Amino acid sequence: MSSKQSIEKVKETIREDIRSKESQLLKKKADQNCLIVKPVNTWIDEAKRRPIPNMLFSEFWYEYELAILYADTNVGKSILAVQIAESISSGIPIDNFKLEAEAQVVVYTDFELSDKQFENRYSKDYKNHYRFSQNFLRAEINPLTDIPKEYKGIEDYLCDQLKSIINKSGAKVVIIDNLTFLGNDNEKSKHALELMKKLKKITKESSVSILVLAHTPKRDDSKPISKNDLAGSKMLINFCDSAFAIGFSQNDPKHRYLKQIKQRNTEQVYHTENVITCSLEKDVNFLEFRFLHYNSEYDHLRCNTSNGNGLDERDEAMKSLISQGLSNVEIGRQLGINEATVRKRKKTLGID
Repeated sequence: MSSKQSIEKVKETIREDIRSKESQLLKKKADQNCLIVKPVNTWIDEAKRRPIPNMLFSEFWYEYELAILYADTNVGKSILAVQIAESISSGIPIDNFKLEAEAQVVVYTDFELSDKQFENRYSKDYKNHYRFSQNFLRAEINPLTDIPKEYKGIEDYLCDQLKSIINKSGAKVVIIDNLTFLGNDNEKSKHALELMKKLKKITKESSVSILVLAHTPKRDDSKPISKNDLAGSKMLINFCDSAFAIGFSQNDPKHRYLKQIKQRNTEQVYHTENVITCSLEKDVNFLEFRFLHYNSEYDHLRCNTSNGNGLDERDEAMKSLISQGLSNVEIGRQLGINEATVRKRKKTLGID
């Protein structure tokens, strides 16, 4: 081979190398596009190869979802979250609730209670302690650790630590209790939104299920709970797959009710007219929610009608209106409740 041919061969090799690198750069750039475009049938074929999400806590929370559980302070968010974590980690469903997934590792990041406070909640006078599943892992912030300089903020650092814990433990479920640890009220909303975006990414990349606990600000307890009651920003709802709330019953200080706020894997089963009522009880060494019945959210709200305040007063007003021969719709209009609630309450009172 002549020297001229050798030079041409070298040039061609260089050109091929350049074309290959250009192709790799274009592919990398395409992978970074915010939109991934494929034929619909391709999307469906790829989805068919992934497992169907199982229920983790009835229709409230499914596998691979980023969910939010919110309620007012001291209503029982942490109590229910620990109960859900124990159920999933042991593979044993909570009575009258559904669990379709097998037992799996759960990481509970606790920014609320100290270990001693946690011990007290799950023991009897610091004795006779409840024994949790070995799949149930608890984590709390190390007070001696500062955020490394390479991280933009606490949400970056937390998510990086979570990914490391998920990889090491094989965890499939993460519960974060709760968003208030992010800082002061002025900055909390911004940081919470950033954290939700990053957690959503983790659910996709690591195929895990995440439940985030959050507060409601001071609210009108005569009105049903809505997405607008989520503290910080109702924009948080946009970054989750499902959301549910705990309400405090005005009729009994031990009673709570559970209501779906947002759902994607199911229809809304537990809505205003069909909430789940539970009692908050501690049986020896385990504080928990115990199922009582299904009823209307309006049965738990502080009544605010011209006929008086409270369920008893509303019942008396309802009986008076019934005696006047008014329809359920008209009775509901006058009492500020809907027709279905009137029907259910009449049945409870034994009125035909």
